[in-house]
Amino acid sequence: MESGPEAFAGAAFALFGAGLLLWTGVCLRTGAPVAEGAGRVVGTVTALVFGAVFLGAGCWMLTRL
Repeated sequence: MESGPEAFAGAAFALFGAGLLLWTGVCLRTGAPVAEGAGRVVGTVTALVFGAVFLGAGCWMLTRL
């Protein structure tokens, strides 16, 4: 019963992290800005760090089921 919310949260975190990393990669390839209003390097590094953190957290949650 308790693993249902944990599985949902893990999947949501993992999908968001993977999507953020994919978005960052596409923006870097096309030369589009990663975050509007932020510097190119700062936006890219921030997006990569948070994408990796969310993906790691989601995978960690899914392995604890």
